[in-house]
Amino acid sequence: MTGQAYCVHCGHPASGDHTSCRTPRTTLEPPRFCAQCARRMVVQVTPTGWSARCSRHGEYTSEGTS
Repeated sequence: MTGQAYCVHCGHPASGDHTSCRTPRTTLEPPRFCAQCARRMVVQVTPTGWSARCSRHGEYTSEGTS
């Protein structure tokens, strides 16, 4: 494991420029990429929140990690 963090909105390394990822609109959106491995996650949005599942690192929810 490299220990590198990734942007949950674009999947690129977190150390880069993410100005377009940090807008008022994206703060309301669920993560699309895993912050640990940058894999695309399966995301489900419901009226009460969201859940995002990485095949390697498990599930994240709008209420915290499950």
